[in-house]
Parts: sequence; structure tokens; C-alpha cells
Amino acid sequence: MLAGRMRFHREWHRTARIGWLRAAVLGANDGIVSTASLVLGVAAADASHGGVLVAGVAGLVAGAMSMAAGEYVSVSSQADTEAADLERERGELATDEPREREELAGIYEGRGLDPALARQVADQLMAADAIGAHARDELGISEALSARPIQAALASAGTFAVGAALPLAVVALAPGALLVPGVAGSSLVFLALLGGLAARAGGAHMGIGALRVGFWGALAMALTAGVGALFGTVV
Repeated sequence: MLAGRMRFHREWHRTARIGWLRAAVLGANDGIVSTASLVLGVAAADASHGGVLVAGVAGLVAGAMSMAAGEYVSVSSQADTEAADLERERGELATDEPREREELAGIYEGRGLDPALARQVADQLMAADAIGAHARDELGISEALSARPIQAALASAGTFAVGAALPLAVVALAPGALLVPGVAGSSLVFLALLGGLAARAGGAHMGIGALRVGFWGALAMALTAGVGALFGTVV
């Protein structure tokens, strides 16, 4: 029988990447921008080569820990909200299942199913996994998009450290006269590559991603270098 030979085709979608991709891109971008801006600001204030390097390393450590803590706290808040909503939904299913069944059927009807089919779909999905059906279709909570605080914290901290290490490597290798243009130029290249790769991973246009990240990175570095030069002159 043809029906007996049918197999489900499991498709791959980019939405499964959203959680870790957002944290990874944010961490790497902040690592490059903040560290490059910091060392450029310190260098513009006529600090020694060693002082610039120490400031950059301190910025790497502080920034990585800040990213990890910030991501963990913010994503934990999201996870707490999701857990509270799921617990409330379990209580409503336990006390008034018919009403919840009607609510789910109404959601499917609003998406285009006729009332009879919507009710049938709701009955079958709730029989298989009632809380899963309501989590997905009423609350918008899915496995691919659910909050993962530890994953987000580790991804942000790790990618921040990797991003920050790139301009720091240039600081360590570049002679004093080439430190500022070397860090600025290489950081823009790093940012453009990051923006392009992130856009490709998300299915967007690589050129737009590269320009977007490069523009904001250049602005941040220019402003920080200007502040460093101003205070270096004043002090």
C-alpha cells in the first residue's frame, strides 16, 4: 500500500538556531567593538603600549563576565515567565478542560480551519499532549525557541572572549606607530566578516549584514578614540 510506504520528511529550519545564534553574534560583536574601542581610546590618550594591552585584557575579562551575567539574568527571566505561564495553563487544564478545548479550537478556527475540523484537531492534539498543544499554539512556546539561560550565557561569554582576542592580538603584534590604524582597520574587517557570516547563517543578505555591523562598529571606535584624545589632551 502506498500509505504504508509513506515516510515523514523532516525539514531543517534556521529558527532552531535563533537562541544560540543571537547570543553568539551579540557576544562576538560586543567583544570586537568594545575591546577595539577601549584600546583605541586609551591609545589616543597617549598611554604606553603596555598600558593599552593591559586595558584591553582587563576589558576582555570584565566584558566576558558581564555578558555571561547579563544573558543569564535576562534569559532566566524569560524562562521564569514561560514556566509560570505553563504552570497556569496546567491548572486551567485540570480545572476546566472543556473551556481550554474550546479555546484551542478557536485558535485553529481563527487560522482558517472550519469549526468542525478545528474542534477535531483540538481534540486529537489535546489527547496526545494537551499542555504541549496549548504551550505551542496558545502561548507561543516551542522547543526551538524556548529560553536556555546557561546556553545563552556560555555562548555570549565565549564569543565575547573570542571577539575581544582579535583586536588584542593586533595590539600585541603591531608596533606603536601602527597600533591605532592597525586596530581600527583590522577590527572593521573582523566586524564585516562577522556580520556577513551571521547574515548567511540566518539566511539574510551577507552584504547588508556586513555593512550594518561595520557601520556601528566604526562609529563606536571613532567616538571612543575622540573621547580618549580629548581627555588625553586635557589631562
